[in-house]
Amino acid sequence: MPNIKIKDIFARQLVDCSCRPIVEVDVITDNGTFGRGSAPTGTSVGMHEAFVLRDNDPAEYNGLSVHKAVQNVEQIIRPALIGMDVTDQRALDDRMIALDGTPNKSHLGVNAIYSTSVACLRAAANASGMTTYRYLAGEDIKAVPVPTFNVINGGRNGDITLAFNEFLLVPYKAEDINEAVHIGIRVFQKLQDVLSEFLGTAPIVGRSYGWAAPSDDPEVVLSLMQKAVIACGYRDKVVFALDCASSEMFDKKSNTYLLKGKRISSDELISYMKSLSEKFPLLFIEDLLDEDDWAGFTNAVSQINRSIIIADDFTVTNISRIRRAYEAKAIQGFILKPNQVGTITEALDAYSFAQRHNLFAITSGRAGGVIDDIVMDLAVGLQVPFIKNGAPRSGERIEKLNFLMRAASLYPNSKLSDLSNIVRF
Repeated sequence: MPNIKIKDIFARQLVDCSCRPIVEVDVITDNGTFGRGSAPTGTSVGMHEAFVLRDNDPAEYNGLSVHKAVQNVEQIIRPALIGMDVTDQRALDDRMIALDGTPNKSHLGVNAIYSTSVACLRAAANASGMTTYRYLAGEDIKAVPVPTFNVINGGRNGDITLAFNEFLLVPYKAEDINEAVHIGIRVFQKLQDVLSEFLGTAPIVGRSYGWAAPSDDPEVVLSLMQKAVIACGYRDKVVFALDCASSEMFDKKSNTYLLKGKRISSDELISYMKSLSEKFPLLFIEDLLDEDDWAGFTNAVSQINRSIIIADDFTVTNISRIRRAYEAKAIQGFILKPNQVGTITEALDAYSFAQRHNLFAITSGRAGGVIDDIVMDLAVGLQVPFIKNGAPRSGERIEKLNFLMRAASLYPNSKLSDLSNIVRF
């Protein structure tokens, strides 16, 4: 592809699907192509993620406005990138990293840098005449990932505090993406009836749009999910997964975790999860330990053999933390969220590291994120085996399901990813 130069860059403040201000960036090239990007934040944010720059003005969006970050795009990033080749993603991202000059992108703000990085990628893809996922793949799409559905939301819901954050359905033996989506939606809807019978009243909607947890006991929740699966006739096609988000329930002073109303040690939590994985088919367990519990993650990998141990807040798509975790045998995969680290190039480097070292790199959107999230292009373009999609409710989550079905229809020879060699139970 010939050198295609950036002609102009524009930025603005919009809001995400949780009504939090975000930065949106447009990149215009000299041949008239266009790319747009925005930076979701997420509800559960790890302490090691890159820095989201906000204005801290209590009079606007409770301090969450991003006018400073928008200004940084227009006044600092724009003049530095104009005239550069939009297809040279690494050079563009390196230039922004150098302009920022901090380890965590706190000078310009990761929301300014990441939105621009995404916009550049999309402008390059548009210049090639391809969808962004096809541009990333470099070939026709052969498979689409299996979606996972966050159907029960843990955390604090009224009088119930369930230590684990997300309880997910995985339609891993669906025939194709259309059946996978149908299974997820049908079981989610059946779960409403199962929960109503258990509670004696209609369940409420959780903070991530799944059903709010009816109990503080993970085994009770998984049993109810299993009941809904069986009632729909999908016992042989659906398994489960967990995102514990244990940093939210970790007490640093006592070095303990919350479980069923009690404080327990890292070793006790691992032992409990091992027994849970032997009772239920859990494809993966995410963030079982605190984001700085290095010894705990290593112990979990050595002791739990029926589930994949995956990290999110622990690794934050940062290759230095991923490398350290790999060398410590503390992970078997990680969640790939490019906005955590701040540029497309750094996210792709993390993915390449995973490929070289037989780690799973699993893309995921952010809670209350954005429509048209670049993570879906990464999911399909990089041919990841499965993704975290969220509950089958609310626009940004439904849009991700439609994205997968649309991609499969455009490449009729593509299949649903085969997880038969991945499951460990």
